[in-house]
Amino acid sequence: MPLPFPRLLATMPFLLAAACTSVPLPPAAPAALQPPADQRATEVLSARGVQIYECAASAGGSHAWTFKAPEADLTDAHGRTLGTHFAGPTWQAVDGSRLTGKLRARDPGPDPQAIPWLLLDATPGGAPGRFSAVRSIQRLQTVGGLAPATPCDAAHLGEQARVPYRAVYVLFAAAY
Repeated sequence: MPLPFPRLLATMPFLLAAACTSVPLPPAAPAALQPPADQRATEVLSARGVQIYECAASAGGSHAWTFKAPEADLTDAHGRTLGTHFAGPTWQAVDGSRLTGKLRARDPGPDPQAIPWLLLDATPGGAPGRFSAVRSIQRLQTVGGLAPATPCDAAHLGEQARVPYRAVYVLFAAAY
């Protein structure tokens, strides 16, 4: 039976508040990239930035582009900047809370022209805040970011390349 109109109006603020605080539906991820069963998605962030590579000497006297660090802005579904992603790998919220990630699993993802999809264990740090409860991070829906196809040889030793990339980061915390 439908709610009477006055009763429906009385519940609207609660329904609106719940809708505003809900987590956007995370994108689908391969089974190998699922976080522990006792965790739930708390945030879905979009990243837009660059993957930084450096031309370096490698074994046997050859040269190769070596990954140095990401550099990206993190935004929510409304385009609001919530933080940054940089070397470590580290994710830092505007409130000063911070996460450092450690690789747990990797999947090549569907696009061979993009960096792989990842599952990382997260260690919180910095100030208490937005990222304090996060325990796992998925990197999904990647676009771009692969090492440059340009030559890396003795003539280019030490040069850096900033390769544009986009990704979705899903943050997971313990389910209560």
